[in-house]
Amino acid sequence: MQNSWMQWTRREWLAAAGVAGLGGKARAAPSSTVAVARCPSYDSGILEAMRKMFDQIGGIGKLVSGKTVAVKIAMASPIRERTNFRPAWQTRWSHPAVIGAAVHLIGQAGARRIRILEGSSEDDHPLEENILIGGWDPADLVREAPSVEMENTGSIGLGKDYARLEVAGGGLIYPAFDFNHSYKDCDVLVSIGKLKEHPNSGISLSMKNMLWALPATIYGDSAGFEGPAPRPFGEFNMLYKGFRQPPETSPAEKDPGSPRDPGYRIPRIVLDILRARPVDLAIIDGVETQTTVESTVVADGNREINLVRPGVLVAGLNPVSTDAVATALMGFDPQADRGRPPFEACDSMLKLGEEAGIGTRDMGKIEVAGTAVREARFPFRG
Repeated sequence: MQNSWMQWTRREWLAAAGVAGLGGKARAAPSSTVAVARCPSYDSGILEAMRKMFDQIGGIGKLVSGKTVAVKIAMASPIRERTNFRPAWQTRWSHPAVIGAAVHLIGQAGARRIRILEGSSEDDHPLEENILIGGWDPADLVREAPSVEMENTGSIGLGKDYARLEVAGGGLIYPAFDFNHSYKDCDVLVSIGKLKEHPNSGISLSMKNMLWALPATIYGDSAGFEGPAPRPFGEFNMLYKGFRQPPETSPAEKDPGSPRDPGYRIPRIVLDILRARPVDLAIIDGVETQTTVESTVVADGNREINLVRPGVLVAGLNPVSTDAVATALMGFDPQADRGRPPFEACDSMLKLGEEAGIGTRDMGKIEVAGTAVREARFPFRG
Protein backbone atom coordinates (compact mmCIF):
# COMPACT_ATOMS: atom_id res chain seq x y z
CA MET A 1 0.00 0.00 0.00
CA GLN A 2 1.33 3.42 -0.96
CA ASN A 3 2.16 5.70 1.99
CA SER A 4 -0.40 8.50 2.42
CA TRP A 5 2.33 11.17 2.68
CA MET A 6 3.37 10.39 -0.91
CA GLN A 7 0.00 11.74 -2.05
CA TRP A 8 0.19 15.04 -0.17
CA THR A 9 -0.32 18.25 -2.13
CA ARG A 10 2.33 20.98 -2.14
CA ARG A 11 0.18 23.03 0.22
CA GLU A 12 0.03 20.11 2.70
CA TRP A 13 3.82 19.73 2.50
CA LEU A 14 4.20 23.47 3.19
CA ALA A 15 1.86 23.23 6.15
CA ALA A 16 3.85 20.35 7.62
CA ALA A 17 7.16 22.10 6.99
CA GLY A 18 5.80 25.35 8.39
CA VAL A 19 4.57 23.78 11.62
CA ALA A 20 7.89 21.98 12.07
CA GLY A 21 9.78 25.16 11.28
CA LEU A 22 7.86 27.19 13.81
CA GLY A 23 8.79 24.58 16.38
CA GLY A 24 12.47 24.86 15.49
CA LYS A 25 12.65 21.56 13.61
CA ALA A 26 12.10 22.47 9.95
CA ARG A 27 12.31 19.75 7.35
CA ALA A 28 15.29 19.80 5.02
CA ALA A 29 14.42 22.19 2.20
CA PRO A 30 13.84 20.30 -1.07
CA SER A 31 16.03 20.72 -4.13
CA SER A 32 14.72 21.12 -7.65
CA THR A 33 16.39 21.47 -11.06
CA VAL A 34 16.63 25.04 -12.36
CA ALA A 35 17.19 25.78 -16.06
CA VAL A 36 19.17 28.73 -17.41
CA ALA A 37 19.16 29.84 -21.05
CA ARG A 38 20.95 32.56 -22.94
CA CYS A 39 18.59 34.90 -24.84
CA PRO A 40 20.34 38.01 -26.15
CA SER A 41 17.12 39.76 -27.26
CA TYR A 42 13.34 39.59 -27.26
CA ASP A 43 13.19 39.52 -31.06
CA SER A 44 13.70 35.79 -31.52
CA GLY A 45 14.50 32.56 -29.74
CA ILE A 46 12.41 33.11 -26.61
CA LEU A 47 9.86 30.40 -27.39
CA GLU A 48 12.37 27.69 -28.23
CA ALA A 49 14.58 28.61 -25.28
CA MET A 50 11.64 28.31 -22.90
CA ARG A 51 10.49 25.06 -24.49
CA LYS A 52 13.94 23.57 -23.87
CA MET A 53 14.02 24.93 -20.32
CA PHE A 54 10.68 23.32 -19.51
CA ASP A 55 12.00 20.00 -20.82
CA GLN A 56 15.14 20.40 -18.70
CA ILE A 57 13.15 20.83 -15.49
CA GLY A 58 11.12 17.69 -16.20
CA GLY A 59 8.31 19.05 -18.37
CA ILE A 60 5.12 20.89 -17.46
CA GLY A 61 2.52 18.57 -18.99
CA LYS A 62 1.71 16.75 -15.76
CA LEU A 63 1.60 20.07 -13.92
CA VAL A 64 -0.85 21.95 -16.17
CA SER A 65 -2.79 19.44 -18.29
CA GLY A 66 -6.53 19.86 -17.79
CA LYS A 67 -5.95 22.58 -15.16
CA THR A 68 -6.80 26.23 -14.70
CA VAL A 69 -3.42 27.98 -14.71
CA ALA A 70 -2.90 31.47 -13.29
CA VAL A 71 0.07 33.40 -14.69
CA LYS A 72 1.11 36.23 -12.36
CA ILE A 73 3.14 38.68 -14.42
CA ALA A 74 5.35 41.53 -13.16
CA MET A 75 3.78 44.83 -14.16
CA ALA A 76 3.91 46.87 -10.98
CA SER A 77 2.57 50.42 -10.77
CA PRO A 78 3.09 53.15 -11.76
CA ILE A 79 1.85 52.15 -15.19
CA ARG A 80 2.89 55.28 -17.06
CA GLU A 81 6.39 55.88 -15.70
CA ARG A 82 9.48 54.98 -17.71
CA THR A 83 13.13 54.60 -16.78
CA ASN A 84 15.17 56.90 -19.03
CA PHE A 85 12.30 56.78 -21.57
CA ARG A 86 12.81 53.03 -22.07
CA PRO A 87 9.57 50.97 -22.24
CA ALA A 88 8.83 49.42 -18.87
CA TRP A 89 8.69 45.95 -20.47
CA GLN A 90 12.45 46.22 -20.91
CA THR A 91 13.26 47.67 -17.49
CA ARG A 92 10.75 46.82 -14.71
CA TRP A 93 8.14 44.44 -16.12
CA SER A 94 8.19 40.90 -17.46
CA HIS A 95 8.29 41.28 -21.23
CA PRO A 96 5.27 40.23 -23.36
CA ALA A 97 7.55 38.00 -25.46
CA VAL A 98 8.35 36.00 -22.32
CA ILE A 99 4.74 36.03 -21.12
CA GLY A 100 3.50 35.00 -24.57
CA ALA A 101 5.98 32.12 -24.84
CA ALA A 102 4.96 30.81 -21.41
CA VAL A 103 1.24 31.07 -22.24
CA HIS A 104 1.79 29.34 -25.59
CA LEU A 105 3.67 26.41 -24.05
CA ILE A 106 1.24 26.08 -21.14
CA GLY A 107 -1.61 25.93 -23.65
CA GLN A 108 0.28 23.41 -25.75
CA ALA A 109 0.78 21.27 -22.65
CA GLY A 110 -3.00 20.96 -22.27
CA ALA A 111 -4.10 23.66 -19.82
CA ARG A 112 -7.90 23.94 -19.72
CA ARG A 113 -7.88 27.68 -18.98
CA ILE A 114 -5.12 30.29 -18.57
CA ARG A 115 -5.59 33.50 -16.63
CA ILE A 116 -2.99 36.25 -16.90
CA LEU A 117 -3.05 38.23 -13.66
CA GLU A 118 -1.58 41.44 -12.28
CA GLY A 119 -2.79 43.97 -9.76
CA SER A 120 -2.70 47.75 -9.87
CA SER A 121 -2.46 50.29 -7.09
CA GLU A 122 -3.68 53.02 -9.43
CA ASP A 123 -6.91 51.84 -11.02
CA ASP A 124 -9.40 49.05 -11.54
CA HIS A 125 -9.12 49.11 -15.31
CA PRO A 126 -9.26 45.76 -17.07
CA LEU A 127 -5.72 44.36 -17.24
CA GLU A 128 -6.02 44.49 -21.03
CA GLU A 129 -6.36 48.27 -20.84
CA ASN A 130 -3.30 48.65 -18.60
CA ILE A 131 -1.29 46.53 -21.02
CA LEU A 132 -2.40 48.90 -23.79
CA ILE A 133 -1.33 51.88 -21.67
CA GLY A 134 2.01 50.14 -21.25
CA GLY A 135 2.40 50.08 -25.03
CA TRP A 136 1.50 46.50 -25.97
CA ASP A 137 -1.50 44.92 -27.68
CA PRO A 138 -3.08 42.42 -25.23
CA ALA A 139 -4.60 40.54 -28.16
CA ASP A 140 -1.09 39.24 -28.93
CA LEU A 141 -1.09 37.43 -25.59
CA VAL A 142 -4.68 36.20 -25.71
CA ARG A 143 -4.04 34.55 -29.08
CA GLU A 144 -1.12 32.47 -27.78
CA ALA A 145 -3.39 29.66 -26.54
CA PRO A 146 -7.07 28.65 -26.33
CA SER A 147 -9.14 29.99 -23.41
CA VAL A 148 -6.83 32.81 -22.29
CA GLU A 149 -8.30 35.40 -19.93
CA MET A 150 -6.92 38.45 -18.10
CA GLU A 151 -7.82 40.06 -14.80
CA ASN A 152 -6.68 43.07 -12.82
CA THR A 153 -6.43 41.53 -9.35
CA GLY A 154 -5.88 44.82 -7.53
CA SER A 155 -9.56 44.79 -6.54
CA ILE A 156 -12.51 42.40 -6.37
CA GLY A 157 -12.37 42.28 -10.17
CA LEU A 158 -14.79 39.89 -11.85
CA GLY A 159 -15.47 37.90 -8.67
CA LYS A 160 -18.43 38.17 -6.33
CA ASP A 161 -16.24 38.36 -3.24
CA TYR A 162 -12.63 38.18 -2.10
CA ALA A 163 -11.13 34.74 -1.46
CA ARG A 164 -9.49 34.03 1.90
CA LEU A 165 -6.43 31.78 1.89
CA GLU A 166 -4.85 30.64 5.15
CA VAL A 167 -1.07 30.77 5.59
CA ALA A 168 0.34 27.28 6.08
CA GLY A 169 1.99 26.99 9.48
CA GLY A 170 0.19 30.03 10.86
CA GLY A 171 2.24 32.78 9.21
CA LEU A 172 5.13 35.04 10.21
CA ILE A 173 3.28 38.36 9.93
CA TYR A 174 -0.25 37.54 8.73
CA PRO A 175 -2.23 34.34 9.45
CA ALA A 176 -4.25 34.65 6.22
CA PHE A 177 -4.88 36.98 3.28
CA ASP A 178 -7.90 38.03 1.26
CA PHE A 179 -7.09 37.70 -2.46
CA ASN A 180 -8.90 38.35 -5.71
CA HIS A 181 -10.87 35.18 -6.51
CA SER A 182 -8.48 34.17 -9.32
CA TYR A 183 -5.81 33.08 -6.83
CA LYS A 184 -8.19 30.59 -5.24
CA ASP A 185 -9.86 29.47 -8.46
CA CYS A 186 -6.61 28.33 -10.09
CA ASP A 187 -5.10 24.85 -9.85
CA VAL A 188 -1.59 25.97 -10.81
CA LEU A 189 0.21 29.27 -10.22
CA VAL A 190 3.03 30.55 -12.41
CA SER A 191 5.07 33.59 -11.34
CA ILE A 192 6.92 35.43 -14.11
CA GLY A 193 9.29 37.83 -12.40
CA LYS A 194 11.96 40.23 -13.63
CA LEU A 195 15.66 40.04 -12.80
CA LYS A 196 15.88 43.05 -10.46
CA GLU A 197 17.09 44.35 -7.11
CA HIS A 198 14.91 45.88 -4.40
CA PRO A 199 15.99 47.95 -1.36
CA ASN A 200 13.50 46.29 1.02
CA SER A 201 13.92 42.70 -0.13
CA GLY A 202 17.35 42.70 -1.77
CA ILE A 203 16.04 40.90 -4.85
CA SER A 204 12.80 41.21 -6.80
CA LEU A 205 12.39 37.92 -8.68
CA SER A 206 9.66 35.26 -8.76
CA MET A 207 9.01 35.34 -5.00
CA LYS A 208 8.83 39.12 -4.49
CA ASN A 209 6.64 39.29 -7.61
CA MET A 210 3.87 37.74 -5.50
CA LEU A 211 3.58 40.80 -3.22
CA TRP A 212 1.46 42.44 -5.91
CA ALA A 213 -0.93 39.50 -5.84
CA LEU A 214 -2.53 41.16 -2.79
CA PRO A 215 -5.39 43.52 -3.72
CA ALA A 216 -4.63 47.20 -3.11
CA THR A 217 -8.26 47.77 -2.08
CA ILE A 218 -7.43 45.82 1.11
CA TYR A 219 -3.66 46.24 1.54
CA GLY A 220 -3.07 49.55 -0.26
CA ASP A 221 -3.29 53.14 0.93
CA SER A 222 -6.94 53.46 -0.12
CA ALA A 223 -8.12 50.52 2.00
CA GLY A 224 -11.14 51.28 4.15
CA PHE A 225 -11.25 50.66 7.89
CA GLU A 226 -14.56 48.81 7.94
CA GLY A 227 -14.14 47.06 4.59
CA PRO A 228 -12.22 47.07 1.29
CA ALA A 229 -12.12 50.25 -0.74
CA PRO A 230 -14.29 50.26 -3.87
CA ARG A 231 -11.23 51.06 -6.00
CA PRO A 232 -7.45 50.74 -5.46
CA PHE A 233 -5.27 53.78 -5.02
CA GLY A 234 -1.85 54.43 -3.50
CA GLU A 235 1.12 52.31 -2.53
CA PHE A 236 1.33 49.36 -0.11
CA ASN A 237 2.52 51.40 2.88
CA MET A 238 0.41 49.20 5.12
CA LEU A 239 2.62 46.27 4.18
CA TYR A 240 5.95 48.10 4.02
CA LYS A 241 5.60 50.28 7.13
CA GLY A 242 2.83 48.62 9.11
CA PHE A 243 1.27 51.94 10.07
CA ARG A 244 -2.21 50.37 10.20
CA GLN A 245 -4.07 47.08 9.92
CA PRO A 246 -6.20 45.84 7.00
CA PRO A 247 -9.95 46.53 7.09
CA GLU A 248 -11.93 44.90 9.91
CA THR A 249 -13.25 42.31 7.45
CA SER A 250 -9.74 40.94 6.72
CA PRO A 251 -7.25 39.14 8.99
CA ALA A 252 -5.05 41.46 11.06
CA GLU A 253 -1.37 40.94 11.80
CA LYS A 254 -0.48 38.32 14.36
CA ASP A 255 1.69 40.75 16.34
CA PRO A 256 1.16 44.50 15.79
CA GLY A 257 4.15 45.05 18.09
CA SER A 258 6.59 43.35 15.70
CA PRO A 259 9.25 45.52 13.95
CA ARG A 260 7.89 48.11 11.52
CA ASP A 261 11.09 47.98 9.47
CA PRO A 262 10.29 47.26 5.78
CA GLY A 263 13.44 45.12 5.55
CA TYR A 264 11.99 42.91 8.27
CA ARG A 265 8.37 42.97 7.11
CA ILE A 266 8.48 42.55 3.34
CA PRO A 267 10.58 39.34 3.21
CA ARG A 268 8.29 37.75 5.80
CA ILE A 269 5.08 38.93 4.17
CA VAL A 270 6.28 37.50 0.86
CA LEU A 271 6.92 34.17 2.61
CA ASP A 272 3.43 34.29 4.11
CA ILE A 273 1.96 34.86 0.63
CA LEU A 274 3.90 31.92 -0.79
CA ARG A 275 2.65 29.69 2.01
CA ALA A 276 -0.93 30.81 1.40
CA ARG A 277 -0.80 30.43 -2.39
CA PRO A 278 2.30 28.41 -3.42
CA VAL A 279 4.07 29.12 -6.71
CA ASP A 280 4.21 25.98 -8.86
CA LEU A 281 6.38 27.30 -11.70
CA ALA A 282 8.83 30.21 -11.50
CA ILE A 283 10.10 32.05 -14.59
CA ILE A 284 12.49 35.02 -14.50
CA ASP A 285 13.00 37.43 -17.38
CA GLY A 286 16.60 38.64 -17.39
CA VAL A 287 16.92 39.45 -21.08
CA GLU A 288 16.80 43.21 -20.44
CA THR A 289 16.30 44.90 -17.08
CA GLN A 290 17.63 47.60 -14.75
CA THR A 291 19.87 47.61 -11.70
CA THR A 292 19.46 49.08 -8.21
CA VAL A 293 15.64 49.35 -7.77
CA GLU A 294 12.38 48.17 -9.33
CA SER A 295 10.99 51.71 -9.51
CA THR A 296 12.01 54.52 -11.86
CA VAL A 297 13.91 56.58 -9.25
CA VAL A 298 16.47 55.91 -6.52
CA ALA A 299 15.19 57.22 -3.20
CA ASP A 300 18.52 57.67 -1.40
CA GLY A 301 20.55 58.73 -4.45
CA ASN A 302 23.51 56.57 -3.45
CA ARG A 303 23.41 54.47 -6.61
CA GLU A 304 22.36 55.17 -10.16
CA ILE A 305 19.98 53.03 -12.19
CA ASN A 306 21.71 51.31 -15.08
CA LEU A 307 19.79 49.79 -17.98
CA VAL A 308 21.42 46.44 -18.70
CA ARG A 309 21.09 43.36 -20.92
CA PRO A 310 22.06 40.21 -19.03
CA GLY A 311 20.53 38.15 -21.83
CA VAL A 312 19.23 35.26 -19.68
CA LEU A 313 16.05 33.39 -18.82
CA VAL A 314 15.63 31.25 -15.70
CA ALA A 315 12.92 28.67 -14.95
CA GLY A 316 12.24 26.13 -12.21
CA LEU A 317 9.50 24.37 -10.29
CA ASN A 318 10.72 25.68 -6.92
CA PRO A 319 10.63 29.47 -6.43
CA VAL A 320 13.32 29.54 -3.71
CA SER A 321 15.82 27.52 -5.74
CA THR A 322 14.95 29.40 -8.94
CA ASP A 323 15.47 32.77 -7.23
CA ALA A 324 18.71 31.49 -5.68
CA VAL A 325 20.10 30.69 -9.14
CA ALA A 326 18.94 34.08 -10.44
CA THR A 327 20.61 35.76 -7.45
CA ALA A 328 23.88 34.01 -8.33
CA LEU A 329 23.50 35.13 -11.94
CA MET A 330 23.28 38.73 -10.68
CA GLY A 331 26.69 38.28 -9.02
CA PHE A 332 25.40 37.87 -5.45
CA ASP A 333 25.76 35.03 -2.96
CA PRO A 334 22.35 33.32 -2.46
CA GLN A 335 23.48 32.30 1.03
CA ALA A 336 24.24 35.87 2.09
CA ASP A 337 22.39 37.09 5.16
CA ARG A 338 21.32 40.57 6.27
CA GLY A 339 24.16 43.08 6.02
CA ARG A 340 25.73 41.55 2.90
CA PRO A 341 24.83 42.42 -0.71
CA PRO A 342 22.12 42.46 -1.87
CA PHE A 343 20.55 42.19 1.60
CA GLU A 344 22.28 45.19 3.19
CA ALA A 345 19.06 46.58 4.67
CA CYS A 346 16.79 43.56 4.81
CA ASP A 347 16.47 39.94 5.81
CA SER A 348 16.90 37.34 3.08
CA MET A 349 13.74 35.89 1.58
CA LEU A 350 15.88 33.00 0.35
CA LYS A 351 16.96 32.16 3.89
CA LEU A 352 13.40 32.47 5.20
CA GLY A 353 12.12 30.29 2.38
CA GLU A 354 14.75 27.67 3.08
CA GLU A 355 13.98 27.71 6.81
CA ALA A 356 10.28 27.31 6.00
CA GLY A 357 11.10 24.16 4.04
CA ILE A 358 9.97 25.55 0.67
CA GLY A 359 13.27 25.09 -1.17
CA THR A 360 17.04 25.21 -0.85
CA ARG A 361 19.17 28.26 -1.65
CA ASP A 362 22.40 26.24 -1.52
CA MET A 363 23.89 26.29 -5.02
CA GLY A 364 25.79 23.11 -4.16
CA LYS A 365 22.46 21.29 -3.86
CA ILE A 366 20.70 22.78 -6.91
CA GLU A 367 21.12 21.10 -10.28
CA VAL A 368 21.44 23.81 -12.93
CA ALA A 369 20.52 22.66 -16.44
CA GLY A 370 21.37 24.43 -19.68
CA THR A 371 23.86 27.29 -19.47
CA ALA A 372 26.19 27.18 -16.48
CA VAL A 373 25.90 30.02 -13.97
CA ARG A 374 29.56 30.95 -14.37
CA GLU A 375 29.01 31.40 -18.12
CA ALA A 376 25.85 33.49 -17.80
CA ARG A 377 26.73 35.54 -14.71
CA PHE A 378 26.09 39.28 -15.14
CA PRO A 379 27.23 41.21 -12.03
CA PHE A 380 24.74 43.94 -11.13
CA ARG A 381 27.40 45.77 -9.14
CA GLY A 382 30.70 46.21 -10.91
